[in-house]
Amino acid sequence: MLSIGEFSRVTGLTIKTIRLYDEKGLLPPAVVRDESGYRYYDAPSVERARVIKQLRDLDFSLAEIAQILEAGADEADIVGFLERQKEVIAKKLERYTQVHRALETVIHTEKEAAMANQTTFQIEEKTVPEMLVAGIRAKGVYSDSGARFAKLGRAVGRHITGKALGLYYDTEYKEADADFESCFPVRKAVANEGVNVHALPGGRCVTLLYRGPYSEIGRSYQRIFEYVREKKLTPKVPSREVYVKGPGMIFKGNPKNYLTEIQVLVEEG
Repeated sequence: MLSIGEFSRVTGLTIKTIRLYDEKGLLPPAVVRDESGYRYYDAPSVERARVIKQLRDLDFSLAEIAQILEAGADEADIVGFLERQKEVIAKKLERYTQVHRALETVIHTEKEAAMANQTTFQIEEKTVPEMLVAGIRAKGVYSDSGARFAKLGRAVGRHITGKALGLYYDTEYKEADADFESCFPVRKAVANEGVNVHALPGGRCVTLLYRGPYSEIGRSYQRIFEYVREKKLTPKVPSREVYVKGPGMIFKGNPKNYLTEIQVLVEEG
């Protein structure tokens, strides 16, 4: 057992500091003599004092140190407890590093998208004519459109008269079971299994050109919906996307340069 003076010499803590830590419940003596009130400290007390001192040197507050020591109160070896805590923190640091990188990506993407949204095209109104289209309509995920366009190209290739377009029959975004049709304008009806040739009605249309990857097109839809609401118009389904410039069959190109015309047919009220 060490007296408080000896304990002070061993640990490098002043007696005043030792008494303060005792008052805070951080460093109680191992034994207090009833008859004299003298404090005595043992080997675990020395280890605990050294841990407290090092944590204070690392700018941990007394409250934070109390939490750390309380969490390891049942541990016979406080250093062993801290080693395990270090492993836990290391795993958290690895996770936070991943989160940090992800946040950098999100921030970069959002800034680019916001700038593109401010510097690209303006909303217009026009009248689109009725057209004959060959399409494949089914429920699925939006990425299915690539395979549908490939099938359409093989089926009606020499009859195609314009850009590929998508018709979206849902009024909301869907991760699965989305109801949409991949189409090509064609000059005449062509019989082919799985391909539906039909007249696509024309009419008054609110339109906006969007440049960028398809994953960020929602910002342009937002602009259109705000415009439609401001003008007190009613949107019709399906909404349309005309793929003015997109991925080729062989070379996908840079998604930042994809050009899509969004068309929403509308009526008064």
